[in-house]
Amino acid sequence: MDGKADSADPNFRALIFALLALACGHMLSTLLRTIPAVSLDVMAADFATAPQTLASLTSIYHFAFAASQIPVGAAMDRFGVRPVSLSLLAGTIVGALASGFATGPEGFLFGQLLLGIATSGMLMCPMTLAAKQMSAARFGLWSGIILSVGNIGMLLSSSPLAFVVEHFGWRAGFWISAGLGAAVALAVFALVPKQPAAHADPSSPLSQMAEVLRIGLSYQLRGLIALALVSLAASLVLRGLWGGPWLMEIKALGRVEAGNALGLFTLALIAGPVLMGIVARTIGHRREVLAATHCFAALLLALMAAGAPNYPLSELLGISAVPARIDGALFILIGIAISTQPLLFGMTQQMAGAQNAGKALSAINLAFFLGAALMQSATGVVAAMLGLPAVLLFMAAALIVGTIVFLLYT
Repeated sequence: MDGKADSADPNFRALIFALLALACGHMLSTLLRTIPAVSLDVMAADFATAPQTLASLTSIYHFAFAASQIPVGAAMDRFGVRPVSLSLLAGTIVGALASGFATGPEGFLFGQLLLGIATSGMLMCPMTLAAKQMSAARFGLWSGIILSVGNIGMLLSSSPLAFVVEHFGWRAGFWISAGLGAAVALAVFALVPKQPAAHADPSSPLSQMAEVLRIGLSYQLRGLIALALVSLAASLVLRGLWGGPWLMEIKALGRVEAGNALGLFTLALIAGPVLMGIVARTIGHRREVLAATHCFAALLLALMAAGAPNYPLSELLGISAVPARIDGALFILIGIAISTQPLLFGMTQQMAGAQNAGKALSAINLAFFLGAALMQSATGVVAAMLGLPAVLLFMAAALIVGTIVFLLYT
């Protein structure tokens, strides 16, 4: 597939349909990983455990997700996207059912482990297919579109999921996800063509997995890895775990009201990748755009924390707490500002080339979700010891540190 092919070319249209089918797998992944955001309290009550403890347990999803990037990236370069994606979707269905039928923290932990492994390649499947068959310019656009389609899953896990949890219980969210997984698998089976790996690697699987680590630790990717460790982590942990408790416990919103606010945040995360991709393409200077947007997101997180009861902004304004509608606006701005991940993928694709695209993109994705796992575990401890405002301040500090390292290495 030539990246310069006309969009009216039937082969190009077939590629687009294949990418959209695979992107729906990423959408399912984001839905599954953000279910706890609006159901953590009822899940904890059902399991007779503390919400903070259950929050820490859910980090196994991100650890399994991150660890699986190495074999999944090597597998896509070795076997091709279609067989890998179908295998992962089958595992996702099983993991969703296991989570939905869990009767205690141990069973839920097992289901989250399965889901972390099975959904680990849902973003990399369309990204790798696009990187191997599109030019750098076209890949930059489609990486943003893929992320935006995937983030629709977080929209489904806001108000719609809140309604499902209120009326049918938290388990229904996982059972519905299993059904969606079956539908996506059928779409992938029908639309993604059977073809050998575009750049098949004859080396051993072990050496290919070692190559993923070598590429990720290489000097030229080190700055990108540092920013990837904190970038997606901040948005996923905020949207997928602490956004709901913040709005319900600190700002006293009802579950559906909190779901509506998180829905607006999700709309920003859907529009943000395409919007920021257009801005970066117009302005240029990707390094500066990445640094500026992440620093701005850190500032907004700190500002939100400062508006909690008895915190400086509330005290300065002479009110008990900054109104929840202000937090809603801050969520939207954070979602737009932090949605510059496609720039990291674009920089990686240019550095690695088509032959190593799967491995290099998986190294970046490993950093994205290893960072999410580490931040989710750490914020569970911070929340238990210091409260939710400290969680936001912790995430803001992590973004600043990651941006500084990114600037030093680039």
